[in-house]
Amino acid sequence: MSGVAIELEQAGFRYREGGRDNAMLFDLSVAAGASLAIIGPSGAGKSTLLSLIAGFDRPSSGRVLIGGVDVTATEPAARPVSMVFQDNNLFAHLDAWTNVALGLSPRLNLTDVQRMSVETALGRVGLGGFGKRLPGELSGGERQRVALARALVRQRPILLLDEPFAALGPAQRKQMIGLLAGLHRETGMTLVVVTHQPDDARGLAEQTAFLDGGRIVAVRPTDVLLAARDIPALRDYLG
Repeated sequence: MSGVAIELEQAGFRYREGGRDNAMLFDLSVAAGASLAIIGPSGAGKSTLLSLIAGFDRPSSGRVLIGGVDVTATEPAARPVSMVFQDNNLFAHLDAWTNVALGLSPRLNLTDVQRMSVETALGRVGLGGFGKRLPGELSGGERQRVALARALVRQRPILLLDEPFAALGPAQRKQMIGLLAGLHRETGMTLVVVTHQPDDARGLAEQTAFLDGGRIVAVRPTDVLLAARDIPALRDYLG
């Protein structure tokens, strides 16, 4: 896979907080098939950056391009992007199979081929045979796997994850990192993950971006960035 999957060109976002007007401004280029982690302090703009790519927020200036196509005004559902959130966004009254199937059809009007793809997606995340279980009957890691299966079944070339492991313990976090890293290698999708944990970045991402104050301060190979001493804000963040 070659080319650029995601481009933000002077993509600005303005918001009001605490009686003050604030502004973020992003320039970013992510190669197709790449894996990128985004780190930075709370309020730096990490989730906003993902929302601009996914289309949940619109930039006040600049452009967002996906695969070279300007999608700045394109609705989220029409973008070739899937997103997994920290809280996994599962419907508590629906079983795992149905939660995954909603990624294909909100009305659940699935063909036989689509039904098989739901089973396949559950199997790929290690949940074969779990389709009839409700979210309340699953562990936190299993619920995140259902959310990941729902994203995978859509077969979009870009996967965004917003702190997907925040509620998981160390063992579940390690399992999910291994699972995602394997899926990235297998599918060749473009992966962008927001995290507060340097170990997540090391396990998942070839490149890591450091955000501070609504700006992308640096994008470097993950090990290089996490060892850098020339960025004071990054030193303060990592400790």
